[in-house]
Amino acid sequence: MELLDKISQKILDFVFNFGPKLLLSILILLIGFWLIKKLLVGLDKLMSKSKYDLTLQRFFHNLTAWALKIVLLLLVASTLGIDITTFAAIVAAAGLAVGLALQGSLANFAGGVLIMVFKPYKVGHLVEAQGLIGEVKQIDIFNTQLVSPDNKLQIIPNGILANGKIINYTVEGKIRVDLEIGVSYSTNFEQLKTALQNMMANHPLVLKNPAPFVGLSQYADSSIQFAVRPYCKPIDYWQVYFEINEGIKKTLDTEKIETPFPHRVILNPNKA
Repeated sequence: MELLDKISQKILDFVFNFGPKLLLSILILLIGFWLIKKLLVGLDKLMSKSKYDLTLQRFFHNLTAWALKIVLLLLVASTLGIDITTFAAIVAAAGLAVGLALQGSLANFAGGVLIMVFKPYKVGHLVEAQGLIGEVKQIDIFNTQLVSPDNKLQIIPNGILANGKIINYTVEGKIRVDLEIGVSYSTNFEQLKTALQNMMANHPLVLKNPAPFVGLSQYADSSIQFAVRPYCKPIDYWQVYFEINEGIKKTLDTEKIETPFPHRVILNPNKA
């Protein structure tokens, strides 16, 4: 009987001493989860209004949710009287070890965040970076995928992209096609310029503004070099490049304008 009394007393002591802490911890846990849910809803709305990339929105949502839940669990453990100092030290040491092991991946991750926040390019843009050129197919948190003009998939880590030079051909909405032609010194300049400008003006993919340009660029040894500069939309670049090149040749033939080429004179030794 005395043993039962001692057990009952210990149970009552435990309930009176630990019970309030347990109830308080449960209350903190419930309120904490409710607050986390409300904060995440507010964060999602804020990021949607700011028009962040969907991948970045999901990442920030999950990262914030895990961080807040860990903080909540540590608070609950502290309320229950559990010493969290050792646990926090273990988490910090593990985080440092993982960070050192994944330095390259973390750099790519940080680059992906910067790209998604500052948006130097978007999906569908024509860009040049790290010696590669192509249309942006997909932007992930660790890398960016480009499709080259010859339809090859190019995957570039975001770390070097965020810290390197990026040329965006799409953001301004127009791109210049740079072409050069050489003609004879006897060519009538005005005739040539008028013919080429009319040819480019009649091309459906060449933009009217800025207007196509033709100008003398160089006096070479056996020819005069002219710069031919039509503008077009980035998506039409290669079609305009090839078709204007063909149009130049047809125009020169129609206008009977000579394009210099090497001549070789072979002497007949019998007539020497």
